[in-house]
Amino acid sequence: MPAKRNQKQRRRQIRAQNELIRWCKRKGSPCQHGDSRAVKTMRRSTPYPCLPEDIWHHIHSQMPMRDAARAACLSRTFLQSWRSHPNLILNKDTIGLNASACGGNFSRKVDHIMRNHSGIGVKIFRLEYLGVVGLDWCALRPTAELGPLQSLTSLRLRSVSIRGEELQCLLSNSPALEQLRISSCTEIVCLKIPCSLQKLSNLTVIGCDSLKVLENKAPNLSSFFVSGCSNLRILENKTPNLSSFFCRGVGAKLSLGETLKMKKLGMGRANAVHYARAELPSIMPNLETLNIRSGPEAVNTPVLPTKFLYLKHLSISLIAVSTLSPSYDYFSLVQQRSMEHESVFAKSSGLRQIPENRHDSLKTVKISGFCSAKSLVELTCYILKNVVSLESLTLDTIHGDCRCYLKTSPFCNHIEEDILMEAPRALSAIRRYIEKIVPTTVKLTVLEPCSRCHAKGLQRISC
Repeated sequence: MPAKRNQKQRRRQIRAQNELIRWCKRKGSPCQHGDSRAVKTMRRSTPYPCLPEDIWHHIHSQMPMRDAARAACLSRTFLQSWRSHPNLILNKDTIGLNASACGGNFSRKVDHIMRNHSGIGVKIFRLEYLGVVGLDWCALRPTAELGPLQSLTSLRLRSVSIRGEELQCLLSNSPALEQLRISSCTEIVCLKIPCSLQKLSNLTVIGCDSLKVLENKAPNLSSFFVSGCSNLRILENKTPNLSSFFCRGVGAKLSLGETLKMKKLGMGRANAVHYARAELPSIMPNLETLNIRSGPEAVNTPVLPTKFLYLKHLSISLIAVSTLSPSYDYFSLVQQRSMEHESVFAKSSGLRQIPENRHDSLKTVKISGFCSAKSLVELTCYILKNVVSLESLTLDTIHGDCRCYLKTSPFCNHIEEDILMEAPRALSAIRRYIEKIVPTTVKLTVLEPCSRCHAKGLQRISC
């Protein structure tokens, strides 16, 4: 048995030596220039003795993780370097698993790597296991034994079993962290980003269904993205440098702290339009980009003297819902479904006119879910007449998420029947009322259903 074990170890060393020599050839070492003596010397005693140890450490750190692990079998120098390897990208390829490997093998190998790593010098830590066949779960249980990750700058966790206090332990040991992305980590109930993360600039939290409290104290956070955390109740930012915030599918109470530096905002929630118009101009006066994804609007949007003086890009998406106030005046927005609103083609008075109010900064406007409702046509005409800086206007008669992008496919995406029926009327409203008043300096883009969906809509109308 010892003889067989020695043979296996020797074969691994030979494979590692060959891997290192091939890697050196690719990188232009003496091996590449026909120095057979260097090759022979490397095979006899690696690393090459003519180079200082720190040079070999640098070469080792530049290798892909799998090659670096193999090279660590060659000598104590490489083994020591391996224990502080800067790029820990752990997936089935880098740790040498075949397609039929089970999740237990993956977990054991990852556990072995993490236990043997010193925690020093880590710049990238990425755990990618979804491609491993048979893996049902993955747990990350960091403790104080892991030690400080002084060089870790980016951390991404997806579908990882880790509790809030465990993640906070990991974060408190990662002072150089700049980017944090957490998705589908369902064990996290409370997440508090500590003020010790002085360099953290980007925070993304997606689909953490158990999360109820999310609090940020990282002083230099500039970009904050939260989506799909349906049970989130408290979302609080306690730092003054936030410039970009996006929140969708979250019913939490928002407390964004100091927002004078906010340049970019995205919101997806009920009554988003009312909130944006009533609250944002006073608390976020320097907004340049506003992306609104609105659900049902229960209260009319107020007409106020305040406005966005620096707004350059405005995107409005009208979410199809059945709950709608029939009395709501969508002069700025209109719901596409449940068309209780007066159509522009109805026999009534002409389009309303309001006093001109010039807008000198707005450059792009996009309205998704455009329909033939009179109030929305009035809004569009108002934009074209008063936004003197406008360069691009996009009117989407459905929603981008529903569009059939693959023209070669014989199948269409599912689109609600009432949306299909409304799309031809929306196109007619654009041609009759809007196209003729578009300035020559404005690019008008009209997005409509594919030809098959458009034909279905016309067929429904004629029935």
